[in-house]
Amino acid sequence: MFQESYTILEFVFVGSFSDTIITFGDKYGNYSQILMTVKRIMVCLDGSKHSLRGLNAAISLAKESDATLVGVHSDTSFSAFSAVRAPILPEKKWSNEAKGIIYGAQKKVEKSKIKFEGVVIGGHSSGIDLTTFANNPRNKIDQIVIGSRGMGFPRELFFGGTANFVLHKAKAPVTIVK
Repeated sequence: MFQESYTILEFVFVGSFSDTIITFGDKYGNYSQILMTVKRIMVCLDGSKHSLRGLNAAISLAKESDATLVGVHSDTSFSAFSAVRAPILPEKKWSNEAKGIIYGAQKKVEKSKIKFEGVVIGGHSSGIDLTTFANNPRNKIDQIVIGSRGMGFPRELFFGGTANFVLHKAKAPVTIVK
């Protein structure tokens, strides 16, 4: 699509969140614009109060754009090999914890009359799993919303940070809710 030397300079919402003009620029002063329509918003779910704040923000965005919410939970109890592929688990293989997270989100989203798809992916590291899912063209993710604990620089330096990883590795625009 664009070379790595391009940087996103500006987002302009046209009328609503569903129509967004993104301005790209490079170090030579060349600019380009594209119109992006948001149809599928991925919201990262782990059951924490932070992910629920992210879900609330995603619901608001989906209402504005008439988008479908794709709630994704990463079940990290799988092997390191599966993290490379981030396979989508069939519903019958979901843990009770994953069922509670996805069904709870689905109930909340459907009260707002928004389409919802619940997905549980199996892997080893949430950041890698979520980014792999979001970057897969078959999933058609236009926007990502993720809650953040906001641990701060010192702890994130040693422990990483799922939101930080997704922000830097995902191809779709990322909204971090604190």
